[in-house]
Amino acid sequence: MTMKPRSNKDRVIVALLADEMKHAEKMVKLLKEDVHTFEVGAPTYTALGPDVIKMVHDNGCRVFLDMKYHDIPSTIYKAVSAATKLGVASLTVHASGGEDMLRKTVEAARDAAGSKSKMPTLLGVTVLTSMESLADIGVQFEVREQVVRLAKLSKECGLHGVLASPLEIAYIRKACGDKFVIVTTGVRPLGMAAQDQRRIASPVMAMAAGADFLVIGRPVVQAKDPRSVVQQILKEIS
Repeated sequence: MTMKPRSNKDRVIVALLADEMKHAEKMVKLLKEDVHTFEVGAPTYTALGPDVIKMVHDNGCRVFLDMKYHDIPSTIYKAVSAATKLGVASLTVHASGGEDMLRKTVEAARDAAGSKSKMPTLLGVTVLTSMESLADIGVQFEVREQVVRLAKLSKECGLHGVLASPLEIAYIRKACGDKFVIVTTGVRPLGMAAQDQRRIASPVMAMAAGADFLVIGRPVVQAKDPRSVVQQILKEIS
């Protein structure tokens, strides 16, 4: 993933959501003329391992590794180092892991990359889009306040940006500036079901709020004609 998108084809990231390589590769081949980056999340990576990353690269596309790493700093160092050596364009860690963990993330990526050109875009996960309240995990702040707090921490620790709900984009942009990368999930084209997402918005709304990249999974991969859905999204955000 480039630090900032160069075209709308860069802006839209399709989540593979596949547990068999043939299905993952079919989706990549179908959509690679329309999008440049594919998300590999925990279910897909657990099922297919590093081979799915190689497959995406072999098709001339980039990988957004969305594993949302969250562990002690030394373990994070090893995980981020390994991910960087796989050549992923970007990866995610939970910003709630704290300052030491986030700084170790940056250190690991720099050490493993060897050069600035091979450094992946590092993104802090703020608050999951399935959550409407933080009270059940003992956090007394409103979701919006916590998201901004974690975004500012991510920036202070050297990460390039954050993964966040469309509803908090404008607040993050105000707090962290125009150069800070914002990747948003919870994007649903108009008329499509929210499913287990709660804090959602349409692609146009997310772009208008200031998102750099949109991650879209089920509305695309579960569609009868995934390519037409992607093309419609690209048309909407043009």
